[in-house]
Amino acid sequence: MPQSKTSAQSSQHFVPVKEVRDGVIILRDGGLRAVLMASSINFALKSEDEQNAFIMQFQNFFNSLDFSVQIHIESRELDIRPYIETLEIEYKKTMDDLMRIQIREYIEFIKNFVEGANIMTKHFFVVVPYTPSAINVKKSISDNLPWNRRGVKKSAEEETSAAFEENVSQLDQRVAIVQQGLVRTGVRTVQLDTEEVIELLYKIFNPGEQEKPVQVAQ
Repeated sequence: MPQSKTSAQSSQHFVPVKEVRDGVIILRDGGLRAVLMASSINFALKSEDEQNAFIMQFQNFFNSLDFSVQIHIESRELDIRPYIETLEIEYKKTMDDLMRIQIREYIEFIKNFVEGANIMTKHFFVVVPYTPSAINVKKSISDNLPWNRRGVKKSAEEETSAAFEENVSQLDQRVAIVQQGLVRTGVRTVQLDTEEVIELLYKIFNPGEQEKPVQVAQ
């Protein structure tokens, strides 16, 4: 038992995430990350002129940024379990024998089709970073020196909260820049909230498990 606990503690050191607060990932080094879920574009169905225009807009978007972003693509086998469960409920509720036979055959058809076709689902994410600069850290330390304190002394919790809100404000500005730039390319984005971020992180660090996919807000 002690060995498994030690193993679990040691493995946590490989996870750079400290916590998720207000939809923002806080890393162990103090950096912040916001995650945007992006819509997809069927590039192959567009004309050559439309494809070239999209490429140019996408290139202009990246060239306009003065900070880096990360694009994460999640590919998973289609999880039909929620749909099958819905059909099973309807099967139990249906009294008509013919309808029950049709529902059962349809359930088997869906299962065999998905397994045979190996259908994949893809989700696209843009990770927007912000790391407080060393200047801001030094300024925060300087403000706490006795001869630089003004007014009522703030508690450590209040100072931490104020610093977090200021850093999140800087991160939000970057998120707005990324969203506006992607809109020009025809890509819609929505920022994930705390629950959705935790769900995404769980999927990343537990790739062998199937969970309910993150849904795009319409």
